[in-house]
Amino acid sequence: MEVHFSPEIEARLMDSAARLGRNADEFLQDVVARHFEVEPRFVEMVERGEESLRRGDYLTHEEVGVRLSRFLRG
Repeated sequence: MEVHFSPEIEARLMDSAARLGRNADEFLQDVVARHFEVEPRFVEMVERGEESLRRGDYLTHEEVGVRLSRFLRG
């Protein structure tokens, strides 16, 4: 398989791989493998969130702020 990237994306890929001491092929294979490990859980969580919204089971922005403030105060 051959994949083509824009010059900007290729530069970012090369930079990320280099910072981790990896070659670009290995780095990209790991990134794609992780995507396929994580994607099903992400989709499930989005679907659960959408179902909660349909039920009206959610917090407003203000309610989240109040809960976060309480949590941070201990």
